[in-house]
Amino acid sequence: MHKPPFVYIVGSGPGDPSLITVRGRECLGRADVVIYDHRVPEPLLNSAPDGAERIDVGAAAPKPLDQEAISYLLAEKAREGKIVVRLKWGDPFVFDSGGREALFLHENRIPFEVVPGVPLAIAGPAYAGVPITYPDGGDALILIRGHESETDEPNRIAWDHVAGIRGTLVCFAAARQVDTITRSLVAHGRAPEEAAVLVYDATSATQRTIEGTLGDIAGQAIDGRPALLVVGAVANFRQHLRWFDTRPLFGRRIVVTRAREQAGELISALEELGADVVALPAIRILPAENVAALDAACDAAASFDWIVFTSVNGVDQFMQRYLCRRDIRDLKGPRLCTVGPSSTAALTRYGMRADVTPAEYRSEGILPALREHGAIAGKRFLLPRAQIAREVLAEELRAAGGYVADVAAYSTVEAAEGSAQDIYRMLLDRQIDAVTFTSASTVRHFVELLGTEQAPDLLAPTVIAAIGPVTAESAQQLGLNPVVVPAHYTIPALVEALVDHFTANPVSVTASR
Repeated sequence: MHKPPFVYIVGSGPGDPSLITVRGRECLGRADVVIYDHRVPEPLLNSAPDGAERIDVGAAAPKPLDQEAISYLLAEKAREGKIVVRLKWGDPFVFDSGGREALFLHENRIPFEVVPGVPLAIAGPAYAGVPITYPDGGDALILIRGHESETDEPNRIAWDHVAGIRGTLVCFAAARQVDTITRSLVAHGRAPEEAAVLVYDATSATQRTIEGTLGDIAGQAIDGRPALLVVGAVANFRQHLRWFDTRPLFGRRIVVTRAREQAGELISALEELGADVVALPAIRILPAENVAALDAACDAAASFDWIVFTSVNGVDQFMQRYLCRRDIRDLKGPRLCTVGPSSTAALTRYGMRADVTPAEYRSEGILPALREHGAIAGKRFLLPRAQIAREVLAEELRAAGGYVADVAAYSTVEAAEGSAQDIYRMLLDRQIDAVTFTSASTVRHFVELLGTEQAPDLLAPTVIAAIGPVTAESAQQLGLNPVVVPAHYTIPALVEALVDHFTANPVSVTASR
């Protein structure tokens, strides 16, 4: 069935991907084509369906000929019967070309919807701790076009009128524009002692705020980098209201090496505390090579006294294969043991409850925990584990007289995604504060990615964080020096240990960036 043409003109917000509106994300989720400004944060594009066409059209405020081409592109894609999302940085109607594009669609009788976005001029000051309006802070809010068109041309403003208005002035400006604006305001009567701030990379993990006065702020501007300039009495509130850049991991660039499918919890926790997270999955989780053996174990599961899960992956892979063949109610004979809270939570998702979880969240703690629930000798144990796994638990159970069926439920392989080139360069330039490892396999594959000989030297200035002693031992065997190892071997404990470390060691190796 041919779909009628339709275009959504959506504001992506100022940079933080989470600031897009609910309606905007809904529109992205049904897009056939996404036509976006290059300032739009890349994670937002992941909200579009996998098969959606993605087209980068450059600057947020393109030149006239480029703008005309974009408008025709919108119409062309819409007339093909596709749902088109025009993803605009900030808000489509605030110092942007969204109005021109909407008018072109109207003239060509192509239906459209405008989804507002959070403008940089509103969000940037808020993230810097500056309320752009405040009682007794002035009666006007003045927004001035600056670097939105990605040029450094001076503003053509009636400065004599602007300088006389009591209120707040906000402009996204390049260094030369900051100089022009501040000089013009002072020249037309505004006090040079008036408070001002420059906010770089507003709403992102690399945000930086410079405080000053109208008379000296231009001298502190970073050449070649646009910033949000805020002038007015409200800038004095920053030291009282700043919240974004006071979070305990703010400004720390931390690498997460966990498999992409499982990295979400760790990434979210780090970002919530202000970290700039670099996701570089070192491993991929694949089904076991010998699925027949796993299926046979599933069929015989009810004959075992215990099923012992030593990882979340073991739970997921076993349960998925089991549920393909049998009803969950059939799994009522054996008792279930999990190694820690994460594997326990994974089991809960399948409607099952763990009978035993050791106080020490590692394989070495399982045997003592099982002994508290009866004898080991003569009992049957099923261990759905990684294809390459430590033999400690299986050997201990056998030595205690148990029968052990050790079956490969999954395998871990080096992630084929992307290249190590960027992370190699960042480590070489000391732009990484910490690298996190959540398993021995992530350590092994990450080191192989960098090069086994180069990795120890590259990672020497960087904080190595291992989720537990087994992972830490694997790192040490490869020449690394883990300095963060939490007492409890969980993701929340790993994050808390990182916070404690950086609170005690406030100097950042990436402070110069």
